[in-house]
Amino acid sequence: MNLRIGHGYDVHRIVEGRALILGGVNIPWSKGLLGHSDADVLAHAIMDAILGAAAMGDIGMLFPDNDPAYKGADSLVLMREVVRRVRAAGYEIINIDTTILAQAPKLSPYKQQMRQNLADAAGLDIACVSVKATTEEGLGFTGSGEGMAVHAVALLEKK
Repeated sequence: MNLRIGHGYDVHRIVEGRALILGGVNIPWSKGLLGHSDADVLAHAIMDAILGAAAMGDIGMLFPDNDPAYKGADSLVLMREVVRRVRAAGYEIINIDTTILAQAPKLSPYKQQMRQNLADAAGLDIACVSVKATTEEGLGFTGSGEGMAVHAVALLEKK
């Protein structure tokens, strides 16, 4: 077996007047995340983990934030393109594990749908995608509510 592990990390500022989209789920909240695309910080971290495991760069290289083609882009569409590229390079995704760092809102009611959306985008069974969340007990920029961050790990196998 030729297994490859990749780690992804992304952060977005919390702002008024934007939708909060995590794992393709539009979460009802008074604030959202700032970004060039839909700012789905969860999908972004996963894409970087997948690309990192395959040593194929990062999402900033593939989908630059100064390219108008990606303004408001659906991150799950971008994720499907990342998956297509890594599969074309001979890799299969084994599993994905994530942790969302956010003081608010409570994400438990949405985690199952996030998992399903991400599994669908990656062509995986839902059992191969984990979404966890923590508040960080009010510490740091995520704890103060200034931003959200996500750590993601992906395991790939070279076929």
